[in-house]
Amino acid sequence: MTDPSEFSELSIANGTAIRQLSVFLHNQVGTLNALVRLLHENAIEVLGLSVQESTELTIVRLIVTDAELAETVFIERGIPHANSDVVVVELASADDSLRKCLSALLSAEINVRLSYPLLVQTGLHPRLVFHLDDAELGTEALERSGFRVLRQEDLSR
Repeated sequence: MTDPSEFSELSIANGTAIRQLSVFLHNQVGTLNALVRLLHENAIEVLGLSVQESTELTIVRLIVTDAELAETVFIERGIPHANSDVVVVELASADDSLRKCLSALLSAEINVRLSYPLLVQTGLHPRLVFHLDDAELGTEALERSGFRVLRQEDLSR
């Protein structure tokens, strides 16, 4: 488990990098619901969710409104978890914005390890979470290509 005071928050221009939390749950009925309920009870909203199942454990990757508070809650409850900096990019409504986004990362020779969308929010452009080899370099490449890269402050409410 990670101590919140040990965060190596990537500081990017105009804000703090977004931190993805990976929670390890037993693969049982109701555990995901209990996790989301626990976060809700602590005024933490889930903005992005990816679930990867295995035989005994499920890895739940989360983007939340307050990652630091969520980690504190996990530590207090003994919930195994890890964290990593990710890049959240806002795509334009254009048909080829995903292709252009991936091309910008390819041009910078950045590998995409994992990606999933944020939950839909009315009136907003699509947003994708990318776990990259190098979040800082990936952020720079995307911004140079005209993409809006979000910061934790953009997601916190």
